[in-house]
Amino acid sequence: MEAAVVLQTAVRELRRPDITLEVTRGAARLLVGLGFAPLAEVCLPNGRRADLMALGPKGEVLIVEVKSSPEDFRVDRKWGEYAPFCEQFYFAVAPDFPRRILPEGPGLIVADGFGGAILTDSPVVPLVPARRKALTLAFARLAAMRAL
Repeated sequence: MEAAVVLQTAVRELRRPDITLEVTRGAARLLVGLGFAPLAEVCLPNGRRADLMALGPKGEVLIVEVKSSPEDFRVDRKWGEYAPFCEQFYFAVAPDFPRRILPEGPGLIVADGFGGAILTDSPVVPLVPARRKALTLAFARLAAMRAL
């Protein structure tokens, strides 16, 4: 019985990167459908890395933190450091993620490899214009460099 538990844990651990990839892809597709231009793995000025960052049609800056499992959420508490760099913040999780463990306040996206849905809207906290400009320029430069 103990070997079966170890094997199940190993299989689950192997799947976490796949879950992350699927949730990220689905959340990005959702954002595109809403008129946003998302980029994955964006380094922020404070050294943190956003799983997804997106610019909206009016220049809104949005960050999505993907959580692949309850363990991923419990271990990684850096998401609070993203707020100064976006106007809206969302968690994105797989459909079977236990959503009750997530904090109230941030928005919530449920996604799979094909798309997603916003279950809870994020509050909008406007950025200071100078920070918005700096983030937008950095985002545009990153997108251009990746397009090469």
